Amino acid sequence: MQYRRFGRTELMMPIFSCGGMRYQYRWQDLPLSDIPAENQANLEATIRQAVDLGITHIETARGYGTSELQLGQILPKLPRQKLIVQTKVSPTADPEEFRQTFEQSLQNLGLDYVDLLGLHGINNTNTLNYSLGNNGCLAVARQLQSAGKVRHVGFSTHGSTSIIIQAIVTGQFDYVNLHWYYINQLNWPAIEAAAQQDMGVFIISPSNKGGLLYQPSQRLVDLCAPLSPMLFNDLFCLSHPQVHTLSLGAARPGDFAEHLKTLELLDHAEELLPPIQHRLEQAAIERLGADWMRSWHLGLPDPEQTPGRINIPVILWLRNLALAYDMLEYGKMRYNLLGNGGHWFPGTRAEQIDQLDFSAALAQSPHAAKIPQLLKETHQLLGGEAVQRLSQSN
Repeated sequence: MQYRRFGRTELMMPIFSCGGMRYQYRWQDLPLSDIPAENQANLEATIRQAVDLGITHIETARGYGTSELQLGQILPKLPRQKLIVQTKVSPTADPEEFRQTFEQSLQNLGLDYVDLLGLHGINNTNTLNYSLGNNGCLAVARQLQSAGKVRHVGFSTHGSTSIIIQAIVTGQFDYVNLHWYYINQLNWPAIEAAAQQDMGVFIISPSNKGGLLYQPSQRLVDLCAPLSPMLFNDLFCLSHPQVHTLSLGAARPGDFAEHLKTLELLDHAEELLPPIQHRLEQAAIERLGADWMRSWHLGLPDPEQTPGRINIPVILWLRNLALAYDMLEYGKMRYNLLGNGGHWFPGTRAEQIDQLDFSAALAQSPHAAKIPQLLKETHQLLGGEAVQRLSQSN
């Protein structure tokens, strides 16, 4: 395993983290007696495999159902000083509720302290204010830190780049969990801002949110050869020294194997990545046109400034991926979260387009005339049954 200094925390972070949202039994809280022995055995085997591989960062959240409780059956059996344990608690309007939720997390984990506490989901102005306001949730986190229950405080986010940067530039956080990978590089300015603050940078779910790379389209497989799409994306992310660790949402002990191939390739990233990136860029141009790929994102409004709160930037981005790389399953998964993801995935799908006037909202877009039709076509391509976030499912 290779390690990187996790910003000002000074922790030596493995470049892969063991994320805790894939191996748990349920997304809802249950008593330990209701968890099948085989599920618990699989979770413990996965954690032991991670630690044996040098993946010493175990990451979970209060919102991950039985994950914390199940981890609490194995983490106290492992050498505590060798582990970096992180949990996350969502900021709320009531800071005392935040404190009580954290105490439940610590009890579930069976630990005296966590190394990293993340304020989970600083996604919009409200959650930012809940965190930073007078005597808000961040103040509670600092009190927990003074009490020895937390070593370092950061935040996780699915928010816009502007919201992320607002949180970063306060200088109040030690690290950030955010989305950034080959198919979605919009948060790079936030990563640069985090580097200026000497913060740790943790990439959320690069294999799932980064394109369902454990079940890639054949076109993506061909374009990324000789690497697998998963391996290409890992190498792309880790070739940037500002990135410190990638979360691997392992569901079973064998899920680490493909990622580990990255270790021997990191020193060759400058040779391996450019030809693959060139093929990917040319493939998109071939199917969508050079002018579109250069300028599709310009002048697009946020959902709050769009009739019907339709999330035009995300819908057009998913259309690009579906058409350029045959990423239909990924597109359907993400598209059908719109309208069902709350502040974790804001905006709505492109329904009833003919009843809405986008002329004002798209006034700054060079493609304003054709975007309404493209939205309709994307709805036909990707629309289906609405889906819930994983934490809302059974």
